Amino acid sequence: MREIYLAGGCFWGVEKAISLLRGVTFTQCGYANGDPHFIPDYMLVCSGRYGYAETVKVEYDSEIVGLDKILLAFFMIIDPTQKDRQGNDRGIQYRTGIYWTDEEAGDAVKGIISKVAPRFREFYTEALPLENFTPAEENHQKYLDKNPYGYCHISPAAMAEISKL
Repeated sequence: MREIYLAGGCFWGVEKAISLLRGVTFTQCGYANGDPHFIPDYMLVCSGRYGYAETVKVEYDSEIVGLDKILLAFFMIIDPTQKDRQGNDRGIQYRTGIYWTDEEAGDAVKGIISKVAPRFREFYTEALPLENFTPAEENHQKYLDKNPYGYCHISPAAMAEISKL
């Protein structure tokens, strides 16, 4: 199993969309790359004062789905030209980012970013090593499965496209 961490605005939609990919074996909403002096919770992260991003931990079987396909799906659901926001969500906690835990994944992410970023006049998606990750509270896990009509900045059409990948 491999892992990658994706920040794409509200983590509810990112978790749901990425979980639709065949080969993704586990997703978990959480908070990443913020001030390590604090143990984040939803209210602390929403304050925007400690630098955390709403992030989804993604575990996947690389024999079934490659990182390139996961990132293709990721770029289908985010707008990398938006700084510190996605959809109606605004603040540093809603920035976009791809965070890795091993050098091989880092090299792959940098390679993909070098191909994607030049397509945009502005590009704000971070590509960095994971510094820290704390799972979010249980009520945020699989939120859209538990609340199918809950808020999501990702369109149903995009979700349907990802499920076909």
